[in-house]
Amino acid sequence: MNTTYTPVAKGLHWLMAVMIIGLFVLGVYMHELPLSPEKLQLYSWHKWAGVTVFLLVWLRLAWRVTHRPPALPPGMSPFMRLAAHAGHAALYGLMIVIPLSGWLMSSAKGVQTVWFGVLPIPDLIGRDKALGDLLKEMHEALNWLLMLTLAGHVAAALWHHFVLKDDTLRRMR
Repeated sequence: MNTTYTPVAKGLHWLMAVMIIGLFVLGVYMHELPLSPEKLQLYSWHKWAGVTVFLLVWLRLAWRVTHRPPALPPGMSPFMRLAAHAGHAALYGLMIVIPLSGWLMSSAKGVQTVWFGVLPIPDLIGRDKALGDLLKEMHEALNWLLMLTLAGHVAAALWHHFVLKDDTLRRMR
C-alpha cells in the first residue's frame, strides 16, 4: 500500500504552492501601483506565471489520475474524509477557474497575453469594458477565496501533524 505521494506529485504540489502564493502577492502589489512600464512588466510576468499554473494544474490532474494518491489516514471520520475531498476539489477547481478568469478579463480588456513574450495566447472573448471590470472583480474575489481555502488546507495539515500526530503532512514532504 502506497503511504506517500510520488516525487512528481510532491514536486508539482510544492512548485505550485510557491507559484500561487507568489502570484497572489504579486497581484496585490501590482494592483496598487500607478500606471508605468514597471507595472506593465509585472502584469506580463503575472500573466505568464498564471498561464504556467493553468498548464501545471492539468499536468497535476493527469498525474493524479494515473498515479493514485495514498489513502487517507485510518480512523478518519466520514465527515473528515468528506471535508478532505471537498477541500482538494475546491483547490483544484480554483486553480483552474482563477487563471481562466484572468484570461477572460485580459481578453475583455483587449490586452492579449503573450506567454513569455513569445507565444500569443488567443483571446477567448471580444473586447467589452464592463465585462472586463466585472471579470476583474471576480478574479480578485476568487483569489481571496483561494487564499482562505489554502489557509484551511495548511491548518488541516498542521492539525493532523501536531494534534492527531498522523502521517498526513509527512506524506507530502
